[in-house]
Amino acid sequence: MNAPLRRVGVVVMILFGLLFANLNWIQAYKADEYRNSDYNGRVQVAEYERKRGNIEAGGTALATSKVTSGKLKFLRTYPEGETYAHVLGYKPVNLADTGIERTENDFLAGTSDQLFGNRVKDMFTGDKTGGGNVLLTISKRAQETAYKQLQDNQVGATKGAAIAIDPRTGAVQALVSMPSFDPNPLVSHDTNEAAAAYNKLEKDPDHPLANRALSETLPPGSTFKVIVSAAALENGLTKETRIPAGASWTPPTSGQPIRNAADSICPQDQVSLIQALTESCNTGFAQLGVRLGADKLKEKARQFGFEQEDLTVGHLGKGGLPVAASRTGDMEAPGGATDPAALAQSSIGQRDVRMTPLQGALIAGAVANGGSQMRPYLVKQLLAPDRTTSYYTAEPRQLRQPVSGQVADDLREMMVSVVENGTGKSARIDGYTVGGKTGTAQSGPNTPDHGWFIGFVLDKNDKAISAVCVELERAGSGGSHEAARIAGKIMAAVIADSRGR
Repeated sequence: MNAPLRRVGVVVMILFGLLFANLNWIQAYKADEYRNSDYNGRVQVAEYERKRGNIEAGGTALATSKVTSGKLKFLRTYPEGETYAHVLGYKPVNLADTGIERTENDFLAGTSDQLFGNRVKDMFTGDKTGGGNVLLTISKRAQETAYKQLQDNQVGATKGAAIAIDPRTGAVQALVSMPSFDPNPLVSHDTNEAAAAYNKLEKDPDHPLANRALSETLPPGSTFKVIVSAAALENGLTKETRIPAGASWTPPTSGQPIRNAADSICPQDQVSLIQALTESCNTGFAQLGVRLGADKLKEKARQFGFEQEDLTVGHLGKGGLPVAASRTGDMEAPGGATDPAALAQSSIGQRDVRMTPLQGALIAGAVANGGSQMRPYLVKQLLAPDRTTSYYTAEPRQLRQPVSGQVADDLREMMVSVVENGTGKSARIDGYTVGGKTGTAQSGPNTPDHGWFIGFVLDKNDKAISAVCVELERAGSGGSHEAARIAGKIMAAVIADSRGR
């Protein structure tokens, strides 16, 4: 054989070798990926041969499947539309799924290992048993109230969020993000229509697909004073201890004075700690924060849940909807030392402090629950397709203990004073004890302020019923008052739902 033929032969052998290696790579390592790809038409048809399980709350189906006459046998539907969108997410044909539809996909689709027995039975009967059913913790009345009140807020805010949890268990009672979206067009079997609907939402400057209750962090304003109060109580102060206040105070190294929201707020040289929280005294808390120091404030915030990067909300035994980490910021000067001006601003929830609405509800929940902060969750139970067997029932878990029972009692009394005597009066509920803290946070030099409220409600036996956080983005004047009003409505709805009214 001459040299040119040998070279051709060698090249052909190398090419065959590469082809053989590639085939083995695909079969050994890539087969599952290709088999389960959203773009594999046969997989899509097989997936839609089995009826997907329901997602339910309070006995109502929030996500279900109906038979169609098309190539794909079942169409996913969301009867409540926008009201539950950020909880449920959506399960499209080609797009990525989100929300509980994603986190509980295997169980809903019937492919979970827990449902192996059902699939074995199908082999003998020839049936296609439907997927399992997911029962949520959501209070239907509270969810619908939160959605409606946010949509109809009295200050014209177009963005915001509300979340309510059971302080004793961590069960999420309501979770709403504004603006919302209708998930039904996104699951259309006409993939061009679904893609067009998604692209429209994706390009919307108000970002309706974002779950603001869990993923958005904004300066919390005076709601952060609850954490500063906790640090103070743990470092020798009592709720009656008098702290420096005044109409204006300029931190060391800063030419920018800190003032109160109105001249009538703590103009005197000193006020008690409980009065400072009740009136939301900026000058008092700015000086208190500098006195305590950055390390103590940051550590107390961390103990309440700030800086946690791995928290999820869904199934207690595994992952769920991701939660953005709340942050305190560095509070440092360029050289690395603590900057008193930055610390003072941080102590009133400004500067680089950022918080999610969920974090606000967790703070209020820990205070209401004797200092114990429970891990939040959405999935209450997993039921078999025929609903006769429960494969999972949530067992509440403590997330952390940010404060002692005594400090929690003091904070609870201080936050009740805010609602009864101070800035949170619009959150009152007749016949119940309500505590909370309002917050007004600057959003920029030429933009309206954010409005916040965190709070809780107790029954006549001081048992915690609900803890809530409402945030109205760029709500302007009256935003925190309106957030408190909405929070009161949500907590009242939880009470009514628990009584079956």
